Amino acid sequence: MNAVPSGAGEGVPRAASPAGPEGGAQVPDATPVPTLNLANLLTISRLVLVPLFVLALFTGDGVDTTWRAIATGLFAIASATDQVDGWVARRYGLITDFGKIADPIADKALIGAALVGLSVLGELAWWVTIVIAVREIGVTLLRFWVIRHGVIPASRGGKAKTMTQILAIVVYLLPLSAAADPARWALMGLAVALTVITGVDYLIRAIRLRAAGRRATGS
Repeated sequence: MNAVPSGAGEGVPRAASPAGPEGGAQVPDATPVPTLNLANLLTISRLVLVPLFVLALFTGDGVDTTWRAIATGLFAIASATDQVDGWVARRYGLITDFGKIADPIADKALIGAALVGLSVLGELAWWVTIVIAVREIGVTLLRFWVIRHGVIPASRGGKAKTMTQILAIVVYLLPLSAAADPARWALMGLAVALTVITGVDYLIRAIRLRAAGRRATGS
């Protein structure tokens, strides 16, 4: 949504609107949203930050305190863009097909890179990474399965899952002492639990949506 300058057209006679087929004013066509807009640029920046984050994470074999702090900062910044780009797109009417596709890809690339990186470094059990990865891939497949019947809106549980995953990863990334291990395990355990619960909830809602769509179309 583009703002109109406050002074534009003041004191200047406006041109008469062309008459429509019924003699009324003709409504101009809506201006198409450009693909290269602020919301999509934020999404693209998140994708660009993923390889930089991975590079920082593995520099110094993953144990260099300075590089771990840099990796944590990059991950935090990239995660923040995920919150901002959606708000910008909705607030200013910048929703595009590119954004709908690129945004979830950027999210999964960031979270996946962090989890795989921590597992490769031996700091996070592989089963945790696999469980979360299977859920995210499964939800993506479910979206395609029901896409012609409608869109399943994000739930509060899904949003809580995402925030908990991000917080847990940040705590794992920070160069903290072993005293922080209980907090790491607790947060990641909560993240895994929410991941599984919201995944099951999404599956149930997808089945219901598909069934309702098939009844509506008589197929």
